[in-house]
Amino acid sequence: MAYDVIVLGGGPAGYLAGERAGQAGLKALVIEKRALGGVCLNEGCIPSKTLLNSAKVLHYAQDGAKFGVTTTGASIDHKVVVARKNKVVNTLVSGVKATLKANKVDVVNAAGFIKGKDAEGFIVEADGKEYKGVNLIIATGSAPAMPPIKGLRENYATGFVMTNREILDLETPPKKLAIIGGGVIGLEMGVYFNAIGTEVTVIEMLDHIAGPTDGEISRMLQKDLSKKGVIFKLQCKVMEVTADGVVYETADGKTEKVEADKVLCSIGRRPVSNEIGIENIGVYAERGAIKTDRFMRTNIPNVYAAGDVNGTSMLAHTAYREAEVAVNNILGKRDIMRYNAIPAVIYTSPEIASVGETEETAKAKGIVYDCAKVPMVYSGRFVAENEGVEGICKVLVEKASRKIIGVQLMGSYASEMIYGAALMVETEMRVNDVKELVFPHPTVSEIIREAIFKL
Repeated sequence: MAYDVIVLGGGPAGYLAGERAGQAGLKALVIEKRALGGVCLNEGCIPSKTLLNSAKVLHYAQDGAKFGVTTTGASIDHKVVVARKNKVVNTLVSGVKATLKANKVDVVNAAGFIKGKDAEGFIVEADGKEYKGVNLIIATGSAPAMPPIKGLRENYATGFVMTNREILDLETPPKKLAIIGGGVIGLEMGVYFNAIGTEVTVIEMLDHIAGPTDGEISRMLQKDLSKKGVIFKLQCKVMEVTADGVVYETADGKTEKVEADKVLCSIGRRPVSNEIGIENIGVYAERGAIKTDRFMRTNIPNVYAAGDVNGTSMLAHTAYREAEVAVNNILGKRDIMRYNAIPAVIYTSPEIASVGETEETAKAKGIVYDCAKVPMVYSGRFVAENEGVEGICKVLVEKASRKIIGVQLMGSYASEMIYGAALMVETEMRVNDVKELVFPHPTVSEIIREAIFKL
């Protein structure tokens, strides 16, 4: 059967590419070997937020006295939390299936393999059948990185070491959890398990947590999480994973060990481009990442790559936009992918959200900038809804043009506010442009306006 577009992978990039192609009247096929929705919907973004919301509800119950609400005996049933997570995932996966069906997109639930190309198009095999497509979108996503640490793979095979996939299905929370890596996944899972009573230790090779997050906000977050009991071992290199813990080397060369009932490996993710047959059509990949241009084209005509597989910006919302750019170019509509205004969120408590340049990246690029910093207590709603919680808003502007080039937030509702800041960066709004905007009152979003008037 011949298709206008074959999409290899059914994650955020894949299923949205299929949906957009179908909406445009193209005959589209999506091939997914596991479950529609990919890592984000099944093993990442959505299930982790479901768990974190339960932790937030528990916190409200236990800390309610600060707000005049007293409860007794508040506790959490982790099995019920996991069951609810599964229900949420199933509901959303069903929604993706229904949307693809409504747009007349065919779906094959099997591993896809690119066999080659003939005069009619690209040949992809799945479930023992061959399919042909004039255009091919590779959206096979990413997988957890498993570095060559002694004992890591062996203990993963026994179930002692977990990735994001296994920890989200863990029905009995460990008493002690060691987390290798202080990035997004490690911090979010650390926050949840700390909240429900697990002793959490985060081992990070860098001298800070939260990866490329603004340095000042990273330190504030670490301070907050440390107060809640999360233990951080920074500038520490993991040397070995044993059957009962993690051995690491400190910055001063000492060998120490964290005992644990379970270990979460969250050192990052790698693009999945091997074993799908890209070599059969000559698609170029570098360290597993399929190289694309700003039109999402690979080096082979009519072959596109979107989502984590291109290794550019491993975020679900980036994948959505990349998929749209790919489909638009297939349709002959000129569209380009821009990465300067991609928002990022860490759903810790408090939340962290950012877009554009940080002070560190601006300095590294030689950008001359001004920065306004405002504590969240400048927001009336933030004060009304929080007790003993720190937060901050930082806005960076290019000094000469006065354009907004970056915004960082730490505090409640940060994840819901950052899209507005992304619009400012994307549309190159200037300080005076934002001063004329009307922000609803009382909202935490007004903190951005407060910062703008300090520039």
